[in-house]
Amino acid sequence: MKIAALKLFDRASLGLSVMNLYIIRELILPFLFGMGIFTSLGLSIGAVFELIRKVTDSGLFWGVAAKVLILKMPEFIVLAFPMSILLATLMTYSRLSSDSELVALRSIGVNIYRLILPAIAFSLCIVAITFFFNNFVAPAANYQATVTLKEALGTTTPDFDTDNILFDEYSEITTKDGHTRDVLTRLFYAEEFDGEQMKNLTVLDRSRRSISQIVTARSAKWNVLENIWDFYNGTIYLIGVDGGYSNIVRFQHQQLALPQTALEITKKSKKIKEMSIFEARDYLKVIKNSADEQKIRKWQVRIHTKVALPFVCLVFALIGAALGAKPQSSGKATSFGICIGLIFTYYLLSFICESLGISGAVPPWLAAWLPNILGLSAAGGLLTQATDY
Repeated sequence: MKIAALKLFDRASLGLSVMNLYIIRELILPFLFGMGIFTSLGLSIGAVFELIRKVTDSGLFWGVAAKVLILKMPEFIVLAFPMSILLATLMTYSRLSSDSELVALRSIGVNIYRLILPAIAFSLCIVAITFFFNNFVAPAANYQATVTLKEALGTTTPDFDTDNILFDEYSEITTKDGHTRDVLTRLFYAEEFDGEQMKNLTVLDRSRRSISQIVTARSAKWNVLENIWDFYNGTIYLIGVDGGYSNIVRFQHQQLALPQTALEITKKSKKIKEMSIFEARDYLKVIKNSADEQKIRKWQVRIHTKVALPFVCLVFALIGAALGAKPQSSGKATSFGICIGLIFTYYLLSFICESLGISGAVPPWLAAWLPNILGLSAAGGLLTQATDY
């Protein structure tokens, strides 16, 4: 009998390895079962039906649809990791409790906190794997799936904006009364962009407080070798502090030291799920001076979520272990039902918190981490209750 074998070892041996290996081994099978179930459900709901519709309505080849489906799989594997760890801990600790194995272990002095250590160790390994998949594997696969699908359907478009390129830049100044406020420093506008050359440009430059300039030009190109803008066939209007023109300069070719940001914003950004955390941070730097506050907060929340999401595995492991360790007799169906309810509650809470972060009601970092914080608090309360049994 399994529990009898464990009793052959003294408490020190249990504390070192035997119990850890036993519980972790019990966790692996239901975890793999959960990965298969939740990944399949996610793919069916989030990808399969849409691809079948494209096959029947748009003439997408079955081979291409299968390739896109495979590329979509990492995205749903990421979502399946925390769900599976919750199911695994619930099923494992419920089984140990219903078979009285937890009672036997606690009778020889093993407390509830020691019993859940294997689940914590196992979940931390899954946290690392989830972080890797969520920030490197899934984004690259999602982007490749998007490109493959667009090429197959003949809907590819340039990966840059071609019309009405607008970039505004602000800087913070201190007023005479000691307050700070943001003022427009530079406004860059181009009617067209062909991927290399901007056309019909107007630039308002107020970076120098004593004098401002307005630049109009037929075209402009970014000089990669010299890191400067080359403007062609245009006019520079210098405006003095009194608001009048102090000088007008016409030119055939003029180099202006303007930021490259105006070129970077022409690049059509990938969706957040197609970016690694480093790509998302780089994009946030590009738009920080030109985008509206709500868009900036949205990207900040999404970036923090990329870090917070993997730790859901730890939260779910603690909650699942605490619930499963209660002296009760629950089968696999009950565990699965509890799992679905907890998952729905958590992701509903996550959606609400992200909405609060995007609206500015709470800081972006708190919006991303608040569900985890609340989940850990709930797990702590459940563990405290479990010590009384």
